[in-house]
Amino acid sequence: MKLTGAQVLVECLREQGVDTIFGYPGGAVLSIYDALYDADDIRHILTAHEQGATHAADGYARATGKVGVVIVTSGPGATNTVTGIATAYMDSVPIVVFTGQVANSLIGKDSFQEVDITGVTNPITKHNYMVKDAEQLPHIIRQAFSIARSGRPGPVLVDIPKDIQTTVIDYIPKKIEIKNNNSPNQLEQVDFDNIKKAIEAINKSQRPVIYAGGGVNIAGANDKLVEFAEKIKAPVSCSLMGMGAFPGGHPYYMGMVGMHGTRYSNYAFSNCDLIIALGARFSDRVVSNVEKFAPKAKIIHVDIDPAELGKNVMTHIQVCGDVSQILDIFNKHVNEKQENGWNKQIEEWKRTYPLKYKSNSNLSPKYIIEKLYELTGGQAILTTEVGQNQMWAAQFYKFSQPRTFISSGGLGTMGYGLGASIGAALGRPDKKVINVAGDGSFRMNSTELATVSRYQIPIIQLVLNNRSLGMVRQWQDLFFNKRFSHSQLGQGVDFMKLAEAYGIKAFKIDHNDQVESILSQALELNEPVLIECDIHPDDKVYPIVPAGAGIDELID
Repeated sequence: MKLTGAQVLVECLREQGVDTIFGYPGGAVLSIYDALYDADDIRHILTAHEQGATHAADGYARATGKVGVVIVTSGPGATNTVTGIATAYMDSVPIVVFTGQVANSLIGKDSFQEVDITGVTNPITKHNYMVKDAEQLPHIIRQAFSIARSGRPGPVLVDIPKDIQTTVIDYIPKKIEIKNNNSPNQLEQVDFDNIKKAIEAINKSQRPVIYAGGGVNIAGANDKLVEFAEKIKAPVSCSLMGMGAFPGGHPYYMGMVGMHGTRYSNYAFSNCDLIIALGARFSDRVVSNVEKFAPKAKIIHVDIDPAELGKNVMTHIQVCGDVSQILDIFNKHVNEKQENGWNKQIEEWKRTYPLKYKSNSNLSPKYIIEKLYELTGGQAILTTEVGQNQMWAAQFYKFSQPRTFISSGGLGTMGYGLGASIGAALGRPDKKVINVAGDGSFRMNSTELATVSRYQIPIIQLVLNNRSLGMVRQWQDLFFNKRFSHSQLGQGVDFMKLAEAYGIKAFKIDHNDQVESILSQALELNEPVLIECDIHPDDKVYPIVPAGAGIDELID
């Protein structure tokens, strides 16, 4: 079959089962967009900005487990994707970004809208390509998708010069067997001596804790994790990316661990004799002061990426492999335990130090999230921006299913949530999607409301407006003598009028007694909604571990 490079790209996307693309056209991808004109089976979502397209593809990938796809033009179109690519890279999200490029004959001549995007993105992609030979295009595209979804997932970029897009080649269709994540031969690479040591340590442990990270969600190992925790009677804490890996309402669940973890979770890590870390990377936000972290514990670390094993904390038993397959082995071979004094101690800490907040006349963001959980039964997908809004959502919404908490963890990207909510809603139309935002973050990419409005995507934007950069202000209040340097936004944006400008229905909540009624109305609507919640700037995220402290040295 004789096809142009642009047509080959479309055919290869069909091979990969791609049904949705997020993008923004420009001169260097006009041939690709011309080929897409006749591709009625592939939905293209025109976003307001290339960063929004990349976040949308990221949200789509996190919500569905599929590879998100982006197409943008060269130069500034390509560089506008960098923050979104870095966000996906830090959180192990499979996306493939196709960028246009000037013709091969013009590369290196500072041509109009030329940029070395493969050089720019080399540190933040699993792999990237510049296509120099049209005959290699099908192979490169197939390889890009395979790399993005295999092993530890992540972003891949493919830079396609204009002349490659118009060159006619012989295209041979290929039937692609799409495998979710890892090959069945993954166990061939596992060190079974270390697995045996891990099982022995688990069987001997009297005070075990399971630390579940994003790798559990990626591997689809959630049910196996529940089976494992119930078999060894171990309490479970999650990293931010691990939210939803273990049911939030389960009696063994302790919430997050680390800087904004629950006090009982942090106490458990500081007093346990064994940590079983599954698909988690021990980030600084979890560990805090590494010298004070889990002083009484032996650590078993299971991860598919060998580079993570022992990188941030000293681990005693390292198992490199797919979390799902390792849990199969654990569940088959570990001894079933009975609840003991350790379980009673955890329950006592839970009763003594529950997550709580003061009831007063102010509108409480924690109450809003709690009520949202009640009204949705924990069945919604929550995307978030970054900062206080993110932590309140993670603390007070009980995520019972995987891929329902979608947030920028490693990079901490303000402006992420709105784009991500677009992708999540399009990928999972069976789920209600709510973006929990702070006013500072929301302003950064609020132009994506145009995308929401154009496609009438039924997302709720829940904007917690404290007229400040909330988390920055909180740190200035607690640790910088209340010197609020450039963190107060003033009246800023009239979000009601902003929603009106985009033709989006808007509500405003000023008091706690309005919360249930307005949230209920919004959830019943099958259209875009924005809810502005007027919260007090002194509302803080607690508990908090100060910089340099141990995780059991919390302020609340």
